Amino acid sequence: MAYSVPTLLLSSMEQNNPQEEDRLGALTDDILLSILGSVDLATAARTSALSTRWRSLPWLLPELNLHVRDFLPVPCPDYPLAAALRIFFYSKIPAQHINQAMASLTRAARSFLRTKHSRTVTKMSLEIYLVGNYSHDIGPLVRDAIDNGTVRELDLTIADDKDFRCKRADMLQKARVVDGFFSTYPNVLPCLTRLHLYNLRFAKGDMLHRTLFDCCKQLQHLSLDHCDAGDGSVWQIDAPSSGLRVLELRYSYLKRLEVLCLPKLELLRWEVWLHNETPLHFGSVPCLKELFLLCGADIDHPGFSLSQLLDGATDIHTLTLNFQGEKLWIQPESRQLRAAFSKLKKLSIQGIYVEFDLLWTINLLEAAPTVEIFGVEAFEHPCSVPFWVRVGVQRVQPSWKTPGFTSCSKWQLRELHVASFSPLVGHHMLFVREVMGRAPKLETVLLKENEEPCRKCEAMGALPTPIGGMFPRGKDEQDAIARQLRDKRIVSSSSAAKIVFKSIASTVVF
Repeated sequence: MAYSVPTLLLSSMEQNNPQEEDRLGALTDDILLSILGSVDLATAARTSALSTRWRSLPWLLPELNLHVRDFLPVPCPDYPLAAALRIFFYSKIPAQHINQAMASLTRAARSFLRTKHSRTVTKMSLEIYLVGNYSHDIGPLVRDAIDNGTVRELDLTIADDKDFRCKRADMLQKARVVDGFFSTYPNVLPCLTRLHLYNLRFAKGDMLHRTLFDCCKQLQHLSLDHCDAGDGSVWQIDAPSSGLRVLELRYSYLKRLEVLCLPKLELLRWEVWLHNETPLHFGSVPCLKELFLLCGADIDHPGFSLSQLLDGATDIHTLTLNFQGEKLWIQPESRQLRAAFSKLKKLSIQGIYVEFDLLWTINLLEAAPTVEIFGVEAFEHPCSVPFWVRVGVQRVQPSWKTPGFTSCSKWQLRELHVASFSPLVGHHMLFVREVMGRAPKLETVLLKENEEPCRKCEAMGALPTPIGGMFPRGKDEQDAIARQLRDKRIVSSSSAAKIVFKSIASTVVF
């Protein structure tokens, strides 16, 4: 049986196995340091008990990762799932566990940072709670490590023990605490390369701008979860000297984000906005290549013009739109999008309710002949049925007209991906045939099963229908479907594209 080196390391620590210690002992210090860098700091520190040689190794790590979750007395059971879904995972942790974890983290920081003063830590990743007096303990340690040159780059997460239902007064108070931390230790801001904040409401938008852009000269990655400057506020970012490359927002009460100038921005990701108006406006974003927008819309959402939203951002090569199984929040468009889509290479339309027709998405393809990878994803989750559906209001089908068959000779499409594919959903088959018939350069059709079961749906004892369990599994069934998709009596032109069925257990190519 083959074991990874980190597994051998943990086994050696837990069982005091001399044979495994000898196997690890044969490795050079550089390799052992690489191994220690792949485990959390609490585990790395424990290795110092293995032998005299191991005693000094954790203190020689070039990167220092101090994450409060690694010091929790009882690990948060939902953390891996929450991290994957990018949701708040702190709210289930008892206050006494947070205090214990922060106390342990502070002791570890004191031990590592005071010992490492003769060496330079290339990067430090720090995740903390600003609770109790711990900011007065951890703050000076970080300040001194930056001043003496031990730490040059800082990745900072200021966690919170509340979810997005945090009260507005609490958000204002938390923003004052965070602002006070940065004011007390001002050398932290210029050292930041990555910053992640939760549940903050800044009293003024200019305070948010001053803190995040005017003072953070090295900041490249900014994530804001449930942060704003007030309900319905407009946040303008005009930072011509900023080096920010990645901007992420989640669950924001901002009415609109206006990116007037961010010359280095490459990726913008916004998950869930709470107003019906166009959420974004772009000014000068010459490096913006990837845009990800995720939100579920209410039944009365009027929709907005995607072409107007993208005006000023015409160099995007990857665009992802996720509707979370609810009403489409973009208005019908096709040719109006050609300028914005002129350099688009990858287009993904996700979270389309399972009963919605997929043919409307071809309007987007016709506006983007440069697209090489086009993906759609059907959505059905009994665990997240909107309130207005539960009280009897019907979902609104997309009002887009199905485009007529026009010349597609300029289409560059090479790969079509259909996630949550089910041949029993008639329009899935129709959609795949339609694209196969229009795309002369199509090489691969990838039909995928849901990769992971939904825990919430399973807890309800509910399975999606008709998607749940309807992915073709047997090779004979898959072969029959591939033949139907290639049937020249149905498909308007011959396609030599290979058809790939990818389930959780296997991948079959026809």
